[in-house]
Formats: sequence, structure tokens, C-alpha cells
Amino acid sequence: MSGKNGGVVDRLSPLDASFLFAEHRTAAMHVGAVMTFAPPADGPFDPDAFTALIGHRLALVPRYRQKVREVPGGLGLPVWVDDPEFDLAFHVRRSALPAPGTEEVLLDLVGRLLARQLDRSRPLWEVYLIEGMTDGRFAVVTKSHHAMVDGLASMDIGAVLLDRTPQPRETPADEWQPAPEPSAVELAASAAAHALRRPRDVLDAAGRALSDVREAVSVVGRTVDGVLAAGRSAAATRPVQPLNAATGQQRRYGMTRTALADHRAVRKAHGGTVNDVILAVVAGALRRWLISRGEPLTVDTAVRAMVPVSVRARARGGTDVPAGNSISAYLVDLPVTEEDPLARLAVLRDAMEVHKRGGHAVAASTLMRLVGLAPPIVHSLGARLASQYSSNFYNVLVTNVPGPPRPLYAMGARMLDMFPVVPLAGGQAVAVGITSYDGGVHYGLTADRDALPDVDVLAAVLADALAELVALS
Repeated sequence: MSGKNGGVVDRLSPLDASFLFAEHRTAAMHVGAVMTFAPPADGPFDPDAFTALIGHRLALVPRYRQKVREVPGGLGLPVWVDDPEFDLAFHVRRSALPAPGTEEVLLDLVGRLLARQLDRSRPLWEVYLIEGMTDGRFAVVTKSHHAMVDGLASMDIGAVLLDRTPQPRETPADEWQPAPEPSAVELAASAAAHALRRPRDVLDAAGRALSDVREAVSVVGRTVDGVLAAGRSAAATRPVQPLNAATGQQRRYGMTRTALADHRAVRKAHGGTVNDVILAVVAGALRRWLISRGEPLTVDTAVRAMVPVSVRARARGGTDVPAGNSISAYLVDLPVTEEDPLARLAVLRDAMEVHKRGGHAVAASTLMRLVGLAPPIVHSLGARLASQYSSNFYNVLVTNVPGPPRPLYAMGARMLDMFPVVPLAGGQAVAVGITSYDGGVHYGLTADRDALPDVDVLAAVLADALAELVALS
């Protein structure tokens, strides 16, 4: 088995490539999860056997043994190639918490792990097995580059790590053999052939430099027009202190466990969807947190959230399913100045209904439109600019991905929690990820270490904001 498909080069889509190009010194573009596990009932957990199992099951996720190769001269978008020197020990790592292994220490370690960018010369993923938690528990932290997966597809790593029963399922024999790695000349020739077949996808960088700048300006205008058509003025989005700030390389992480039954009770009492309730919880938490910081809440205070939605399931209904990321997003104003929790929920319920009825999703490919028909060199610059100036479009990222409804296991150890990891864009001090699992709703907060030293406070008031809604239901 190889990463090739009948000799056809596996080229990154413009959107997937944009996540590579958007990465820079202070913006690591990986997604993942923080999972905690109870010890197995029939004996101690075997980390070596777990690592071996991951290696054996990589055949289920072929991308995890491929790396990215740049095309010489920026003649084409990067390609996926098999890694002939794939080293499992590099990707699966072990760590131990100092006694007594508290959750606070775990969160500090997770923040440090998230700050490290993935090695571009290797397959773009890592798994950390963290031992030494209290009560014999352990944690697993996963990191996969956003270029590999979107929020729903990132669950594919679960095919490697997790089982539905304490007894690991049988895995087919792994017959993977890496395909020969293409030479620089072969990559350039393939890019040239691709350009001949689809000339609009690749423009000459030298001859079109000036027009690329004009195209960039035009694209930004069209993007803003698209948002305006959705009833949102991206240009009017104001930075909200302390949500929008200059960010550095280091990260903090926060997490909150809540019950899915509580979210459903609020939905049943007041209508809407569970996602509407989640947005109301986030809005209530942000309100409490801003007040705790002494931030003034006035009639002019507005917090705009970008709410990504996967369109992969919808795309699969067609005949031509695009590879890679299939994402759109809503821009939603969170009513943080509203005192009444039920009024906040009603505002968000109505806003989301308007979005859905009007089809007012902003495609991620539109938000990063600079990648579309420009040369990869300009593509790289444009994606970085889109990331750096994301605060012009929104103040906070809130992404909700449904997870497994039933318990899952790793070598007999039951998974207790699954907290998502989402990256920070330029100028964004915190991003909120939500995943449901086994009757729980788990909030994971990725924050800049210096801009948001009190991410633990924001994580804690998420539970308070939910309790407030439950009490009124």
C-alpha cells in the first residue's frame, strides 16, 4: 500500500495548503484532543503495547505515514508523499507528570505541548502518552496538522487509538510499503503538467506579481461583500480586549466537563438546538469573564464568533466529493451585554435560524480566497495575511464537533473525557472547542499564555453559565 494512486501525484487542495501557509512563528496550525482514561480493570496499562498497536493500525489512516513536499520554485501546490524513513517512535512519545499528578499540572504540560509546531520534514502528527495522573489515570494528547484534517475528519485518529470494547479489535495485516519519493525534477514536471491541464490554477509568479497584488485587493473586497450579503459587516468588527491581542508562541489550555443532558434540558424547555445552547453558554461565560476582569460592557460592546461547520456530509451526497477540508462558517454576534440568560439564548437561536434559512455561510475557501488562482508563493503570503488579520472578521473562534455517543477504550482502558484542541489565528487570544462524548459535553480552550493568563477562570465560568440556563429551564 502506498500514498500514490496509480502514479497520480496527491496534491494538496488550495484550502488545505492555506493551513500550511498560514502557519508562522506564533501560529501553530494543528488540531487534536486531550483525552483522559481510567486504568484498565484487568491490570496495569501497557504503554509499549499501546504504541505497537498504533503502529499496526496506521494502515487505517494512510495519510499518517505521508509527509508534505514543496514543489521547487513554487511552481505548484505542495504534495503528499510516502515517508520512506517513517519512525513511529518519533510520533508516539511518552511523558510522566510529577506527583501527585493533578489536573493543573496536566494542563500546564498540555499548553507546552501545543506550543510546539509539528516537524514539516515528517508526517504532520504526534501522540503523547502522559502517565502519572491521580487515581491511576493517564492522558493521551493528539496533534494533527489542520492541512490533514478538518474538525470531523480529525476523529479519524480514533480509528488508530480507540476501540468500542475493552478488548482491542482485530486489525488487518499491515502490508504498507512506501512508494519511491519523487525527485525535485519529477515534482516540477508534475506541477507543469498540472498547469497545462488547469492553466488558471497556476500563474507565472514573476510576470503576474503586480496583478496578483491587485487580485489580492479585489479578493478582500469580494470577501467583505460576501459577509455583508450575509447580514454581517466584517469591516465593522472591532477588536475586543482582552479577546484580541498580540499573541506569542506559548500557549495555555483550559477544560470544562459538562453534561449533555443539561444542554438537552435547556433546548427542550426553550427550543432551538443543542448548538444554540452551547453558543449561549459561551456567550454567558464570556460575559462573566469580562466582568471579572473589570472590562466595561457598553451598548457598543460586541463579540463576534466564527462558528465553523463541516459540509463534508452534505458534499458526500454529490457525485464529486472534494478531498481534504470541507468547511464553511457562520459569523455570529454573541450577546455578551444581555443580562438575561434566556434572552441571550433567544437572540442566538434566532440568529442561527436566519443563517440556516438564508444559506449565509461564509466558505473557508472564501475567507482564504487569496489561495484560489494565485501562484503558491502569493498563496502563502495571502494565507498568512488572512490569518494575521482575522480579528477584522471575528473576535473568537467557537467550534463544536459531535463525538462518539458511547464509551471508547484504549487497550482496555475506558476513555473518560475528550477535550478538543483548536489553533489560534493571528490576533486571537483564545479559541473554544467543544466535543460531545458518552453523555458529556467537553469544552477545550486554547489560549495565548501571556494574553490570557486566566484561561482557567474562563473555563470555570462555562459551567456556571450552563447552570444558570438549567436553573431557568
